[in-house]
Amino acid sequence: MKDILSTFKFRGDAALAAVFKKDFKTSYKANFKTTKFDASIPIPLSPERLYERGFNQAKLLADILPLPQLEVLERTHHEKQSKKSRQERLTSSNVFSITDRSIIEGKNILLIDDIYTTGATLRHAAKRLKDSGAASIYSFTLIRS
Repeated sequence: MKDILSTFKFRGDAALAAVFKKDFKTSYKANFKTTKFDASIPIPLSPERLYERGFNQAKLLADILPLPQLEVLERTHHEKQSKKSRQERLTSSNVFSITDRSIIEGKNILLIDDIYTTGATLRHAAKRLKDSGAASIYSFTLIRS
């Protein structure tokens, strides 16, 4: 799975999202069958990283789900998480900001990302959303490493 995710993420093979489609959708339905979400928010890439990759892998995964998407998170460009140690990830500063609080106030949000390693990325994003008025925040990832 590590090789497939590396190809998907770092070698520009966005078409691999289709490989995950059936299982990702099935897992979503199984894990959230009683939860009502107003929207999903894919974890954003910085503009620099998006330019480098050509696509946002979390957005491709969010596209699989039957939820509207909100683009209210922005990410400041920093070193890749995959290049950081566990301790560096856990103690890193929050790189997210909110573009429009009014869009998420009172909403039940599902954060989407490709991989959960330490949870730092999702915790930072969730903190910004909660501080900006989201009613509840859940997360859903393709892989846990």
